[in-house]
Amino acid sequence: MGAWQSYKLRVKRQRWRGRAWRKHGELKPVIDRTAQIRPGDLLAFSTLRNEKIRLPFFLDYYRNMGIAHFCIVDNDSTDGSLDYLADQPDVSLWHTSAGYKRARFGVDWLNWLQSQYGHGHWCLVVDPDEFLVYPFCDTRPLRALTDWLDASSIRSFSAMLLDMYPKGRLDEQPYRPGQDPMDIASWFDSGNYTLKRNFEYGNLWIQGGPRRRMFFAEEPERAPALNKIPLVKWDRRYVYVSSTHMLLPRGLNLVYDEWGGEKASGILLHAKFLDTFNAKASEELERKQHYSASVEYKAYARRLDDNPELWCTWSEKYINWRQLEILGLMSKGNWA
Repeated sequence: MGAWQSYKLRVKRQRWRGRAWRKHGELKPVIDRTAQIRPGDLLAFSTLRNEKIRLPFFLDYYRNMGIAHFCIVDNDSTDGSLDYLADQPDVSLWHTSAGYKRARFGVDWLNWLQSQYGHGHWCLVVDPDEFLVYPFCDTRPLRALTDWLDASSIRSFSAMLLDMYPKGRLDEQPYRPGQDPMDIASWFDSGNYTLKRNFEYGNLWIQGGPRRRMFFAEEPERAPALNKIPLVKWDRRYVYVSSTHMLLPRGLNLVYDEWGGEKASGILLHAKFLDTFNAKASEELERKQHYSASVEYKAYARRLDDNPELWCTWSEKYINWRQLEILGLMSKGNWA
């Protein structure tokens, strides 16, 4: 990459940092327990709205993985999420009624919080319907992964978003608070993915899976991106550019081997498709707060009246991370 391109990216990074500073005035602290954060703690950051039904399992999943503290922005929930989170002893909570879209879909808010509380920590940025799976996660805590990444001088860790879905209609099995959503949404597409390199930022752009197959069959290029870099050894100079799809500085996006080998990577099991999905999609379509004029939710609306089944004859039932590695969806690289 040339000197001029490097300069433009530095300017962009400063712009996003400045924007996060301006937007932090939209965040009102509900309860601030960040004094509990100790050096070396693993932290999680999230923005959410009306996700109370998911929160018990979400928090316990990442607590068991080794997350010590959660920094969460509640975007004007009306379902009791705010009160539930305020009662959790390892959660620091901010509220905002400001527009999600005008905060670059929450990126500005979390960039600010990470700059304030995440500096020097391994930080995981996930939505309440995303569940990280990494090599050896069944026997090794997240700390083992981050220790290995530190020892290998690796600052960022990628995880492809893998859409999970049930066999049958989405509304057939009701989801209960505290339930593992993969008990219901236990199937995924084992293939049907495309990737290309984004030359400006250096990251890979991945699309495919059931959302492209079912909702974007006529416009596959508009299907949601599945590439994510959710785990980063944070520095206050860093910024996410677009969700967790890419960051600056640009080197944080080089999470793949350019010479034909494999770097360690994970999977984010994406449990969006439960019986709660229709109501959530309708709400978000009405709010018009999502990317590209809510094109994703417009695509859902065109099909959801038919209650489509995402399961098909080549769907694969989820077993464990080793299955995902065999299928080539994630890799342990040289971590043994």
